[in-house]
Amino acid sequence: MNFDVNNNGFYGEFGGAFVPEMLYPNVKELQDNYLAIMHEKDFQQEYRKMLKDYVGRPSPLYLAVRLSEFYNTQVFLKREDLNHTGAHKINNTVGQILIARRLGKTRIIAETGAGQHGVATATVCALMGLKCIVYMGKLDVERQAPNVLRMKMLGADVIPVFSGNMTLKDATNEAIRDWINNPEDTHYIIGSVVGPHPYPDLVTRLQAIISEEMKWQLKEQTGNENPNYIIACVGGGSNAAGSFYHYLDNTNVRLIAVEAAGKGIDSGESAATMALGRPGILHGSKTMLMQTTDGQIIEPYSISAGLDYPGIGPIHSHLYKSGRAIFENATDEESLKAAFRLTKLEGIIPALESAHALALLDKYRFKPDDVVVINLSGRGDKDMATYIKYMEEI
Repeated sequence: MNFDVNNNGFYGEFGGAFVPEMLYPNVKELQDNYLAIMHEKDFQQEYRKMLKDYVGRPSPLYLAVRLSEFYNTQVFLKREDLNHTGAHKINNTVGQILIARRLGKTRIIAETGAGQHGVATATVCALMGLKCIVYMGKLDVERQAPNVLRMKMLGADVIPVFSGNMTLKDATNEAIRDWINNPEDTHYIIGSVVGPHPYPDLVTRLQAIISEEMKWQLKEQTGNENPNYIIACVGGGSNAAGSFYHYLDNTNVRLIAVEAAGKGIDSGESAATMALGRPGILHGSKTMLMQTTDGQIIEPYSISAGLDYPGIGPIHSHLYKSGRAIFENATDEESLKAAFRLTKLEGIIPALESAHALALLDKYRFKPDDVVVINLSGRGDKDMATYIKYMEEI
């Protein structure tokens, strides 16, 4: 089966570019140019140099010895939390800012939930001297205050969004409205594998550095470039897409994506799109969505701001429909417990998003000789207020 996007921007039945007429020129410009730019020798040299010297790649692949002993299997952590800015998001923003500059754009907009993409966008804009506007739901502004301060320190304008449930979906809505009103000079750096074509493919390709490194790092450490399992959290799904990319055609490697179940799948407060959703169109692409019978978006909920999204990237909808990837979910409580377990066993405080992937270790029984790679997509500095509150309650 082919897991690449086709010429019309579809992965199987999912994807496409469903955009307002006023946005069509912007999207078409990107569609017509992104692959040619990314294949240019000069682009690749500049991108790879920035990943090495600025971001700090390759990120380590770490055998978590005490965690492995606890679960009686071999658990490797892909340490995206050690990247500059503290998450995988910088892989994408570095690439997109280079594309934007080649397209002559001078103003950058972005949406953010947990704030990591906002920080990564503000960071590359500061580096390149470009104006940066970040839209962020008011609820996320409050629960991710450290990242808001980082964005402002980096020179970005952070605009709170008061519509909807004031989280990631609503921030994305406002960013798209801005792009419609400023089509000539503005590039929209979407932070996940969502949105109209070519964004899902563009972001996947930029995040594919994760699995590219994973292959040679596993070969170096285990003698085999193929693990038994790759596990990643998924909201929109960029870290999962990057972790899976170079293994999509190898069906011996089991791919597991973990969504946010919030307070429980049947609680009415969840963000588990695959468990609760059906096909629909959101933010310019056809994908799986949480929606009512008459097509209204159901507001998602997760303790993790980065997974608090009612849809998922179309590549993941295709992986789900085709059976290539398994989609599981973890509740707030399960994820908090997993975060504290990693912290106490390995001295690593994970982002709440990454903790959802770690929670799967309690749900599966792995063999002692299995090689299990978990993408540790971000670090937990931004979530300390939530962790402290949890510590006070237990």
